[in-house]
Amino acid sequence: MSEQRQYFGTDGVRGKVGQFPVTPDFVMKLGWAAGRVLAKQGSKKVIIGKDTRISGYMLESALEAGLAAAGLQATFTGPMPTPAVAYLTRTFRAEAGIVISASHNPYDDNGIKFFSSEGKKLPDSIELEIEQELSKNLECVPSAQLGKAARLNDAAGRYIEFCKSTFPSEYSLTGLKIVVDCAHGATYHIAPNVFQELGAEVIAIGVEPNGLNINDKVGATDIRQLQERVVKEKAHLGLAFDGDGDRIIMVDEFGCKVDGDQVAYIIARDLKKKGQLQGGVVGTLMSNLGMELGLKDLGVPFIRAAVGDRYVMDKLLENDWKIGAENSGHVILLDKVTTGDAIVASLQVLAALVDSHMSLHELSGGMKLFPQVLKNISFHGDKNPLDSSDVKYIVSLVEKELGEKGRVLLRKSGTEPLLRVMVEGEDEVLVESSAQRIVDSIQNCFS
Repeated sequence: MSEQRQYFGTDGVRGKVGQFPVTPDFVMKLGWAAGRVLAKQGSKKVIIGKDTRISGYMLESALEAGLAAAGLQATFTGPMPTPAVAYLTRTFRAEAGIVISASHNPYDDNGIKFFSSEGKKLPDSIELEIEQELSKNLECVPSAQLGKAARLNDAAGRYIEFCKSTFPSEYSLTGLKIVVDCAHGATYHIAPNVFQELGAEVIAIGVEPNGLNINDKVGATDIRQLQERVVKEKAHLGLAFDGDGDRIIMVDEFGCKVDGDQVAYIIARDLKKKGQLQGGVVGTLMSNLGMELGLKDLGVPFIRAAVGDRYVMDKLLENDWKIGAENSGHVILLDKVTTGDAIVASLQVLAALVDSHMSLHELSGGMKLFPQVLKNISFHGDKNPLDSSDVKYIVSLVEKELGEKGRVLLRKSGTEPLLRVMVEGEDEVLVESSAQRIVDSIQNCFS
């Protein structure tokens, strides 16, 4: 069904600001169409949060106009992590939550994503309904029924207290020095406070948003500054969030990266040890083979979903499991939250660290990551090089060379005009050369 959607990708509607569909007129129409579909409960209230992009001001005004025309009230939170909007939507029994964000993308991208009244991403069927409304002419409700706008002044405080509530009350972070990188994004005024209030010594970076610097050489997509700072400050670990706060990448005391696969593994192992693990773990087609084998050694079931946290969520609900993750840092913990939440996920790793008296390096050492190379190729036009017989032939040769302890994955990005080539195996040199062979064969399709 997702293939039939015209505007919605794997994570809402997203694109370059000022280019269709991320334009004020379309976003106003989108707000109106969503309001018509989502106005089912009668509260007539929609929570709207955003990250720190300069375009957020323009787009929230456009959304508010569209929602008002459909008779719904917009309640603005200001800059707020995506999972915080999901939480507040549930707390206030709102019709829906809307986040204005392009997550880990550069500042000149933006997007609109929706949460249901339960704080979950909208199913494909609802997104299709919204698209059907978009094909109609915008009609205002009568003046007496127009929506109003309001601001939620204590949104940050409410969410900080919620995050802290997911950390065991008998534990403290006292004695831990943590570098927290907020990517100049939506967690800048929240994440440092959470860890400080739980007792940690916090060194905060990426907390000076100016509308243009979100994700710029900081955060979960570029952890080099964090790695350097952790080592320089002799910190116990570092935490990197992305622009909207739904991805977490960690750095251990030696400056080594700990990705979403490892975060999920640590949490699953800790819950298994305590006898609290329900079911298994859902990863994606991109999840490292080392995660699969590490969980197998623990006796923990593992299955793969398509790439995208909405598909991880589908598999979790289908199996009644609680832990899902992407190696990019999306970690979903359904016993705590309804969507990926970077702060909550990092707190569960810190709880395991405190409980075990182990360092992050020791905790993450339980699974061996296989060398994995990911290459992105810009992709425009209708021609799909993945259908090329030459590309398929090279891929088959590579898969044969890698054997059973290796994988090849080719896919289109759901959020950007890119083709992604992933090669994984035991031999790092072979993995790198194999990935380049596939990239060369794809690029030859364009020449």
